[in-house]
Order: sequence, then C-alpha cells, then structure tokens
Amino acid sequence: MNNALRRLDLNLLVTLDALLVEHSVTRAAVRLHLSQPSVSVQLARLREIFGDPLLLPGPRGMRPTARADEVREPLRLALAALEQAVAPARPFDPARSDRTWRIAAFDYSEFTVLLPALAELRAMAPAMRLAVMQSAPAQVARRAEQGDIDLAFLIGSEASPDLRCRPLFTERYVLAGRADHPQLKRRPTLAQFCKLDQVIVSPDGGGFQGATDAVLAERGMHRRVVLSVPHFLFMSAVLASTDLVAMVPSRLVRGNAMLRVVEPPVDVPGFDMLMLWPERVHRDPGHQWLRERIAGSV
Repeated sequence: MNNALRRLDLNLLVTLDALLVEHSVTRAAVRLHLSQPSVSVQLARLREIFGDPLLLPGPRGMRPTARADEVREPLRLALAALEQAVAPARPFDPARSDRTWRIAAFDYSEFTVLLPALAELRAMAPAMRLAVMQSAPAQVARRAEQGDIDLAFLIGSEASPDLRCRPLFTERYVLAGRADHPQLKRRPTLAQFCKLDQVIVSPDGGGFQGATDAVLAERGMHRRVVLSVPHFLFMSAVLASTDLVAMVPSRLVRGNAMLRVVEPPVDVPGFDMLMLWPERVHRDPGHQWLRERIAGSV
C-alpha cells in the first residue's frame, strides 16, 4: 500500500466523487449533507494528497484538472464496487440461481444424503449445479477453507473441529446378503456368523478388518473376511450375486429387494453422519438454503 492510500479515508473519496459530479463545493455539500466549509476542508486535503488542484475556479463553477479527469472513472467504479460489497445480502432465489456448489462425499453419503435431496434441489433450483468429488477426510478442512469445497459429509470420528457441522442422522449396522441366502433365513448365532464368508468395505484399500472385528476380538473371536472392496456400490452388487454376506450401514440396503437384511448377532457401534462447511459460507443465503434442503431430506 503506497503512502497516498494510507493517508486517504473513504469519506475523502466520496467527497471527491461528489465534487467531480457537481463541479461546485456548494452543490457537493448539499449532495453529501455536509456544510460548505467541511467540503472545502476536505478538498484542501485531497489537493495535498494528490499533489494537484483537482478543481479550478471557472466562469460557470469549477472545472476539473487533467488529473481529476484521469481519476474520475476509476473512482466511480471503485466506489460502486465498495457499495456493492457492503450492501446487505440479497434474498436467495433458488429458481434463478446458477451457482455451482462443490461437495465432498463418498459413495455412502452420495447414496444416503445427496440422492434423497436431489429431486427437490433439481425442482427448486434447475440452473444450480453440484460438483460431487472425493477428498481424503484429513484434507477436507484445508480444501474447504481454500474454496475448493463448499460442503462435505463425513462420519463424526473423521470431522475436523475447524469446520461448522450439523448432525444429519445416526447410522447402525445390519447383516445383509442376497435375498435367497440360505444362512440368512433367520438371525444367525454368533458362531454361525463367524463362519460365514464375508465382504468388507475398505475405503483406503486392501483392509480386512473393521469395527466388527474389533468387537469380536474383545470376545476372543474372529470372522471370515474373504473379500475387501473400496466402494459400497460394488459391495452391494457382490452381495446380490454371491453367497458372501456383510455388515453394512442400514440405510444403504433399506428397501433393496435383491438383498435380505437381518439383525446381526453382535452389537457393533454405529456412527453419526455430519454435514460440514467452512466459516466463509456460513452466512451465505444460498448456502444456508442448500444446507436446509439437504438436512430436510434425510
């Protein structure tokens, strides 16, 4: 910032703009609701800062110097931009919005959070766009503050305390397999459960243990995990077409006629699904509207 800008304040620039419009200290004072002496004092300060008379006496009022003509348009545009920046936020109209929101979500939250909200979002804001992307949970907060992500969905244990959050629901685990699976006609015993060939979702890739295995280990037991996959979508297809079973979040298999769902013989702690966003968009009317629509659909 140069020395001249440090010496300026916004009131001086507003006064200069009025003087360049009115070409008169008297008329500028009326326009600004100030006294004529006050405007004269401000003009003297402006002349000192700019090192130029700016306005000279003429037969029909004051006439601008070449320097004043040079700053007239940039000054007008700068003041207009400042006025727009500090103006109260306009009410958000989803029907006219063409904004693009960048959302971090994995396939589970895509299916259980975004999909239920999509029809209403499309109906109410047909020109609005959603860019759904994946991001490592540890990077979500940084990317959100940098403007790369506007909204994210994570389980409670992965959520950053640096982001605003809203709990959406608490999920629980159920046991699922294909609809005619012979071992799922009734709830299996714990011993039967441990003998079933099972599939697990490992988002990081290649893992063969999860929350269920931790609970079994406390009892000195273990299960047969024979397949590890990175996505719930693939796991659902595997369950429907093989004899493999899985401990899955209940919302993922709710209403799926191709699968049979039973209560598991082991109590595995569930998880909280959270909606997270950065402080920079917390008071944005459009973002507030988006959050309310999504929260109301789950």
